[in-house]
Amino acid sequence: MNMLRVKRVYTPPEDTDGIRVLVDRLWPRGLSKEAARLNAWLREVAPSPELRKWFNHEPDKFAVFAERYEAELTREPAAGEMARIWQWAESGRPVTLLYAAKDEQHNHAVVLQGALMRWRTGSGSDGRDSSR
Repeated sequence: MNMLRVKRVYTPPEDTDGIRVLVDRLWPRGLSKEAARLNAWLREVAPSPELRKWFNHEPDKFAVFAERYEAELTREPAAGEMARIWQWAESGRPVTLLYAAKDEQHNHAVVLQGALMRWRTGSGSDGRDSSR
């Protein structure tokens, strides 16, 4: 499903973004709410402060970070926010997950996108029913 996209929040908004969802726990530096053009800000789906600080955007820690973050996503309130994202995706409009990190490959939004895709197809580790 190409309806779930990942993009830096500092990249100018486009009409093709659909529903724009900030998935960072902290507000991006130097960005006004008007410029962000968000439909939602889901802080609770972001990595815990402890995990975010441990990772510190160090690419060599990314594999372990991704594993720990996916474990966090199986628990509330993050799991509920994942369901909310899928409700939007199922509406037929694209959903763009927005993040502030500079690294476009080693960030939590990439992990979140992958986890959402596996969760929704029923291959996630949390045992959720994909027919919901």
